[in-house]
Amino acid sequence: MRVDLLTKEFPPEIYGGAGVHVAELAREMRALVDLRVRCFGTPREAPDVTAYAEPELPGDGNPALRTLGANVEMAAACAGADVVHSHTWYANAAGRLAQVLYGTPHVATTHSLEPLRPWKAEQLGGGYALSSLVERSALESADALIAVSHGMRQDILRVYPEVDPERVHVVHNGIDTSVYRPDHGTAALERHGVDPDRPVVLFVGRVTRQKGLAHLLRAAFELDPRAQLVLCCGQPDTAEIGAETAQLVEELRRVRDGVVRIDGMLDRTSLLQLLTHASVFVCPSLYEPMGIVNLEAMACGTAVVATETGGIPEVVSDGETGLLVPVEQEQDGSGTPLAPQRFASDLATAVNRLLADPDHADRLGAAGLARAQKEFGWDVAAQRAHAVYRSVLGRR
Repeated sequence: MRVDLLTKEFPPEIYGGAGVHVAELAREMRALVDLRVRCFGTPREAPDVTAYAEPELPGDGNPALRTLGANVEMAAACAGADVVHSHTWYANAAGRLAQVLYGTPHVATTHSLEPLRPWKAEQLGGGYALSSLVERSALESADALIAVSHGMRQDILRVYPEVDPERVHVVHNGIDTSVYRPDHGTAALERHGVDPDRPVVLFVGRVTRQKGLAHLLRAAFELDPRAQLVLCCGQPDTAEIGAETAQLVEELRRVRDGVVRIDGMLDRTSLLQLLTHASVFVCPSLYEPMGIVNLEAMACGTAVVATETGGIPEVVSDGETGLLVPVEQEQDGSGTPLAPQRFASDLATAVNRLLADPDHADRLGAAGLARAQKEFGWDVAAQRAHAVYRSVLGRR
């Protein structure tokens, strides 16, 4: 069986959880099928990976149009595939075009849904309407959909009621616990000015409204002053969000010390050392179909405090591997907390609870490590995705 895996991100060009998912799935899937990876970006060395550059457009062409240009080239190369498998709207159009052109079954994995990320209009302008159109067309016509959590599956059926529930399968994200495991080295802490003898509250994520960083920064005004707050920040979605975040960080630094901001993607060793030394890992996301980063923290034996939203409760077991913080949210797709100050205070209370009881935090971390090892292997994810491929071929 030849499967063409269609994605924007692929090593070494990865910036988010979807890219991690695709890389790990591909590694396991190569043992099961004849796999061809089609991605964006600069040329790759592996013979089964082909990269496609987004075309230049005259004037101020919206970046979403460049995305579609790359999709056209990707789709053209899918002739002869038995199954095409797309990830995110950035590659959904290629899957849909191959389905129409060649009659190839199209499987689409949903890592998020465009209608549930309305803040992207700030980033993409009219391109957000285009990305939403592409996603809707691809998902409503796909032969099968893979949701990364049961919460994600419910979102698909709510947002796209035309989708047949029988076509939506759940395949959880995984974690390679031979790679993501405790690393007690301190070089990364020393390099970034983190004191290994003080408690560490850690955030890792993109600077986007989805990840809830602003709410964590407001919560930080109420955190135990003994603790350091370490913020590992990816690329801001927009200059405005970047400026808002910078202002909040500076306001926080005026009233407490130990606020460390690290910008850009961390190398894996540094990430593992920071995760391992963290007293508490915090995931304040407002929208999170699953959240691989929570699994990464668990695999390093660290207790997690996370928002009780989306697929997070399927990863973080409240009171067993971490603490979940409830949040009442707007139902307009934005996920905005109805009571933002209460949400921030509840985050602070949960984090402070674990800072005050390190033994409890250690027990939660140990249970999280055991759960990550037992229940979230990428080999299992690949086998379940392979079963979806067989099912769509069986219906043809």
